[in-house]
Amino acid sequence: MKKSFDVVALGELLIDFTEAGLSEQGNPLWEANPGGAPCNVLAMLQKLGRKTAFIGKVGNDVYGHQLRAVAEQAGIDTAALLNDPQIHTTLAVVHRLPNGDRDFSFYRNPGADMMLREDELPRNLTANTRIFHFGTLSMTHPGVKAATKTAVLRAKQAGALISFDPNLRPPLWASMEEARKQIEWGLGQCDVLKISDNEVEFLLPEAVGAAIGRQPEAPAPDYVAGAKALLEKYPNIKLLNVTCGPDGAYSFCGGQRVFVPSFKLGGTIETTGAGDTFCACVLHDVLKNGLENRSEESLRQMLRFANAAAYLVTTKKGAIRSMPDPADVEKILAAN
Repeated sequence: MKKSFDVVALGELLIDFTEAGLSEQGNPLWEANPGGAPCNVLAMLQKLGRKTAFIGKVGNDVYGHQLRAVAEQAGIDTAALLNDPQIHTTLAVVHRLPNGDRDFSFYRNPGADMMLREDELPRNLTANTRIFHFGTLSMTHPGVKAATKTAVLRAKQAGALISFDPNLRPPLWASMEEARKQIEWGLGQCDVLKISDNEVEFLLPEAVGAAIGRQPEAPAPDYVAGAKALLEKYPNIKLLNVTCGPDGAYSFCGGQRVFVPSFKLGGTIETTGAGDTFCACVLHDVLKNGLENRSEESLRQMLRFANAAAYLVTTKKGAIRSMPDPADVEKILAAN
């Protein structure tokens, strides 16, 4: 049966406040950028010509209305985006660290994205998509966790591929033990996994050597060993991609292993949305080329495109409104 949507995602849609200099009085200025990992993924997929829909909840406030408008401007179907009448939209303050990494402060106790309930899930979406994508920010609290797991299982039953990005944010979890438990549940469900280097270290410190990797004289963590351990434990994963920040990314699929370095062309402002852009490009490739009989060269081309797109989004602030045009990605590839 032909599906109406290429990718449906469930999760958080929020405001990322990013640093925007100082006012004339010397006060810090913050720019209210629309964001939220699952919706960032959809925004890039729309740029790539895919049809997408989002399931989630925002507040019935100025930020919630802003987010709905931005998602609709991006072309994302928002019929399943609800407004909570009492709880405000989740906010995140993103502070850039000297090494280019980020520190997050969340205003989410509670936040509207946490309030999505199982009985509010639209059955037509989970049954009518080729890929269903989710992360763990929608699994930090009981109600939205139940909604997320039900949506995943419904999508699987309808024949959708399942895409998972742990997107670990430690401040949002009651305990790291609970975070590990929910990430492991997601790992056991997905066909396509995008996982960052720090998340591999969190899950498998012994496999990657993270326990000693923090000593200056020790070898770097072994993410290949970590990926192999994940694939051995979770044979359901058909395509596993490990993103290693400015170093590049690995792809593992059907016994093939490929590494492609990142594009270091200067002009980086901040890295918000880079991983989500990468993830979207991978899903676009999966929709086009599938998961079976992938050659090393096809995986290499997938990673090159995803890395180039991820680089471009780092040259702007925010995520949803900063997704690059495919033509600009192709220019980077042609020149490098």
